[in-house]
Amino acid sequence: MNKLIHESAICESTHIGNRTRIWAFAHVLPQAVIGEDCNICDHVFIENDVVIGDRVTVKSGVQLWDGVRLANDVFVGPNATFTNDKNPRSKQTPPFFLVTNVEEGASIGANATILPGITIGRSALIGAGSVVTSDVPPYAIVVGNPARISGYVGQNEDVVATHEEINDPQATINIAGRATLSGLTLATDMRGSLAAIEFASQCPFIPKRLFLVHNVPSKSVRGEHAHLECHQFLVAVAGSISISIDSGTKRETVVLSSPSSGLHIPPMTWASQFHFSSDAVLLVLASDEYKDADYIRDYETFLKLIKSASST
Repeated sequence: MNKLIHESAICESTHIGNRTRIWAFAHVLPQAVIGEDCNICDHVFIENDVVIGDRVTVKSGVQLWDGVRLANDVFVGPNATFTNDKNPRSKQTPPFFLVTNVEEGASIGANATILPGITIGRSALIGAGSVVTSDVPPYAIVVGNPARISGYVGQNEDVVATHEEINDPQATINIAGRATLSGLTLATDMRGSLAAIEFASQCPFIPKRLFLVHNVPSKSVRGEHAHLECHQFLVAVAGSISISIDSGTKRETVVLSSPSSGLHIPPMTWASQFHFSSDAVLLVLASDEYKDADYIRDYETFLKLIKSASST
């Protein structure tokens, strides 16, 4: 096998992939599994129940405890801290350790802290020093303590839906090649403003369901799913909401901040809602009644369905 283990490292595992490098003063316990072409830097400790994929970089000062799973192409910055027990006590071992999954291509910044039992989604970015307390969606950029979503990887500048941006009921903007942002009918005079949706011309379906999303904490994320058949039409009745639109190959963010615009999200489009203002009220019209079987809640499954559909 073509691998490098520094003379000052302690590598007790025989499950080390080709071209992997384990540098000085690292310690790898016997049952750990490390894939090919990885770079395990100085002073890294890897416990037994740890699985590391291919092309993973683990920088100096990181400890990977039992239950940590790093998928292919993950980057872990210096002194990032993983945990596996929510209620640690000295000399008290829990019956099992919580599993923490870092999915393909995700990066964790220096000195970040990752609480146990969470999943960091594909290609997500964790900012330096962040404290991650809950699951991170695929491609999300999270920062702070507790970590909150500040944006999504690979997206263009926000498309802001205001009356000034879209002041024509016939105007449309394509979002990520899938969704459509459209102007609605708006009438304003000294008595106030009226926004209207003409279903025949402005909403591409006849709604069968209506619901309102409100009182959402600014740190929370809604959505994070796609639909197999259901269409949705979103309007910010009050406040502002950022919405990430993902076609499976392209991602963009739209900010709904006025009832003068509506966002049509067709089936097979992954959507997440975040950055709710304190007064935000989101109106959602749906083309069908609630059906749990119509939801795609796992992003990897969504990608497989998109790939399958494009190959037929």
